[in-house]
Amino acid sequence: MTRHFLRDDDLSPAEQAEVLDLAARLKRDRFALSPLRGPQTVALIMDKPTLRTQTSFSVGVAELQGSPFLVDGTKAQIGTRESVPDVARIIGRQVAAIVWRTFAQTDLETMAEYAGVPVVNALTDEFHPCQILADLLTVREHKGGTEGLTLSFFGDGASNMAHSYLLGGVTAGMHVRIAAPAGYLPEKAIVADAEAIAAGTGGSVLVTEDAAEAARDADVMITDTWVSMGKESEKAERVAVFGGYTVDAELMGRAKPDAVFLHCLPAYRGLEVSADVLDGPQSVIWDEAENRLHAQKAVLAWLLEKNVTEGSAA
Repeated sequence: MTRHFLRDDDLSPAEQAEVLDLAARLKRDRFALSPLRGPQTVALIMDKPTLRTQTSFSVGVAELQGSPFLVDGTKAQIGTRESVPDVARIIGRQVAAIVWRTFAQTDLETMAEYAGVPVVNALTDEFHPCQILADLLTVREHKGGTEGLTLSFFGDGASNMAHSYLLGGVTAGMHVRIAAPAGYLPEKAIVADAEAIAAGTGGSVLVTEDAAEAARDADVMITDTWVSMGKESEKAERVAVFGGYTVDAELMGRAKPDAVFLHCLPAYRGLEVSADVLDGPQSVIWDEAENRLHAQKAVLAWLLEKNVTEGSAA
């Protein structure tokens, strides 16, 4: 059975730790592994605007000795010009893996069903698991580990980032707090999934409308843009609703003195985060951005090896 990385809980706690260990190794020695030697090709399908994702995956595939093949989703029109199953069958026969940055999680799952090669979620409307791996790697570097730490997210609790922090954070043994206004809370099913994982890892989940409560004694403070891709028409409404969730010096002051600040970028100074926090001494956003490269190389290498091993065993 082909292994994929479609949402954060596709990795067990032990597997997530294994991938993060591999990411740290690849950060120390960027050319330690060459699972794509040949070179084999990885399809990078980008349906949404992209900078960090396209850059880090393109560089990562090349450093794994493979060839990145960029597909402009606006031209491919997957699901419109051709069905997702048909595209999956076509591309899957020619590449070693597929990375897709798209809209619907269900389309990604369909791609994985028919591709016959590992499929990696490079962002959907529901999850952003590669970003969370990079963030966990960053937390490890600056805090020495993840287990038992408190990770607090502020803003749109119904966003893909909040959903992935819930699943990925508790998988790493963290206490995950989501602070969001009413009407923008995480999906109940995802909260339930996170609580089930937390029961086995020692983590916990708190969803609250109180930003101050979520920030109290936190080890990791996180936010994201209030206006995600596709929500531009809601900007004025969202800015008004999320006004009390800006991560500024006052909110950071409620966290632990050695707390670190994360943001997946792009950031909008003066909205979800103040400039003094984003550009301040507790911010580790540039390490976080770089770590997309190492985390994504690790998950690709891990999936390729896992599928070879399990395929041989079968």
